[in-house]
Amino acid sequence: MCKITTNTENKTKINQIKLNPNERIDDLQCGGYKIIQNPDGFCFGIDAACLSNFATVKKGETVLDLCTGTAAIPILLAAKTQAKHITGIEISAKSVDMARRSITLNNLNDRIHIDLADIKNAMQLYKPSSFDVITVNPPYIIANGGLHNKSDDKTIARHEITCTLHDIITISAKLLKTGGRLYMVHRPHRLPEIICQLTAAKLEPKTLQIAQATLNHNPSLIFIEAIDHANPMLKIKPVLLLNSDK
Repeated sequence: MCKITTNTENKTKINQIKLNPNERIDDLQCGGYKIIQNPDGFCFGIDAACLSNFATVKKGETVLDLCTGTAAIPILLAAKTQAKHITGIEISAKSVDMARRSITLNNLNDRIHIDLADIKNAMQLYKPSSFDVITVNPPYIIANGGLHNKSDDKTIARHEITCTLHDIITISAKLLKTGGRLYMVHRPHRLPEIICQLTAAKLEPKTLQIAQATLNHNPSLIFIEAIDHANPMLKIKPVLLLNSDK
């Protein structure tokens, strides 16, 4: 659930924020927050929104969002939780520029910081065992799966070109505190690979939720919580219906 807040400066801020060609300001419908997006690039979807609901962030915790894109997850977590600070890391300069302007638009510069960097270099930016929570909406498709333009932001967001599942899990294991939590959204067909890699990195899968459009559709997304150095025991949550009115 979003905590409802009023932002009396929002209209003024919108008028002050500079938009590049084709960019737009979308309402996140959460806490009055907005986000700058460009439909010619990769826009966040329901998977990011659902991940922000699935993740548990306690008061005073520090969060790192890998592959943050335009910072939809950090902004949503800022609205929904009492996290002390949220950091996002993203390789696309265009996405980082939009993310930083969105953070300014929402008066969140004191709670969210976005780094322009390759996540494979994350250990050069952050100290080991420095985050309570890591969230990630990663590229779903292996590098050669339907690949077209390797330099296109949409392709990079969808395909494992600049980072792989192994990169994400390995880095998360190094950056999480003991007992820290990783929250990931992915595709169902990669679940066996995800569980194998998590357990190999000492990140124990603790909660799994499957999402599908309706009861008559096959699952389209999975949400996984893994805890650093936890004991084995996996809880399966009820199926999440993305279009529950159908």
